[in-house]
Amino acid sequence: MATTKQSLRTGLAALAALGATALAAPAHAQGVIKIGEVNSYKAQPLFLEPYKKGMDLAVEEINKAGGINGKKVELVSRDDNGNPGDAVRVAEELVSREKVDVLTGAFLSNIGLALTDFAKQKKFFYLASEPLTDKIVWADGNRYTFRLRPSTYMQVAMLVPEAAAMKKKRWALVFPNYEYGQSAAATFKQLLKAAQPDVEFVAEQAPPLGRVDAGSVVQALADAKPDAIFNVLFAADLAKFVREGNTRGLFQGREVVSLLTGEPEYIDPLKAETPTGWVVTGYPWYAIKTPEHEAFLKAYQAKFNDYPRLGSVVGYSAIKSLAAGIAKAGSTDTAKLIAAFEGLQVDTPFGKISYRPQDHQSTMGAYVGRTKYENGKGLMVDFRYLDGAKFQPSDAEVKKLRSAD
Repeated sequence: MATTKQSLRTGLAALAALGATALAAPAHAQGVIKIGEVNSYKAQPLFLEPYKKGMDLAVEEINKAGGINGKKVELVSRDDNGNPGDAVRVAEELVSREKVDVLTGAFLSNIGLALTDFAKQKKFFYLASEPLTDKIVWADGNRYTFRLRPSTYMQVAMLVPEAAAMKKKRWALVFPNYEYGQSAAATFKQLLKAAQPDVEFVAEQAPPLGRVDAGSVVQALADAKPDAIFNVLFAADLAKFVREGNTRGLFQGREVVSLLTGEPEYIDPLKAETPTGWVVTGYPWYAIKTPEHEAFLKAYQAKFNDYPRLGSVVGYSAIKSLAAGIAKAGSTDTAKLIAAFEGLQVDTPFGKISYRPQDHQSTMGAYVGRTKYENGKGLMVDFRYLDGAKFQPSDAEVKKLRSAD
């Protein structure tokens, strides 16, 4: 009897140990590839709710097709509360506790930079899906970090030829006072000055992100009597600025060049207040007739009974990029994944893109057009797609801008 009890205890202990080992085993040993994702869902819902839907659609398509190298994909998302410190904390949790294979995400540029540094310190693969600051792939770039969306520099470079063609001498600028806004304003001034040497910058307004005092900002810009305005505000700040500018006549007789305003996330809420004639970057989903976009649109509408926003495209393309990279690498090993991503080509709703080996920036482009109010809503008209590969610095310039990994 004693021997039987002893054998039973030994067997139970062995089973417990086996169970503990199984729970502690990396995700890929379980036949699952876990993608850890960090974002500001509560702070920036306009962009990130559609973004999450785009990711979910991509995961569903990949798994229905058999997964990646025969392994199913699991997405594990965490909210960073719009705070860089919280973003690093939850990234650590995803890596250490959830045993994710790769990291992606971030919306705000300061959070993207925090996760870029985390990737470097932990030697862990990170795909920055949305944050636009150039530092992610240049000054603070590292071998572990890649970026999907066209950067601040790229999108400003797409708008500057339009601005220079206006031949307006006196420009005013308004931008949110954090990394993205500061970088966009500085790049615009640099590139426009190069294209139009006689340009003057007569006013700058840099309100805190999410806390614009639209009345005082609009008045300050009007007092400077600019010929044209460069705007970088988005989300609720943009809506307040547009409303106050319309009320006070700021935009009458003035050209406006505006980053991001043509994205459905930001133009749709403006409704009847939508300004007409602004030159913008955006996403006219209702009028893009390429085969790849029509396939994406059909699948998205079928799954969600809703139309996509730009966030939807970014989330979808981020997951598709990771899937393509892991498939090419044949592994989630960091070194192999980095090698696979350098020069990786990915099919997206905007067509084929690639990730540049020299700075890990993708060649995804953007649509540039003008705003128009029509039938109760804001639209982008006279738009065209600009290939991101044509709006990036030369390899020699990148080498100077990018610090050692």
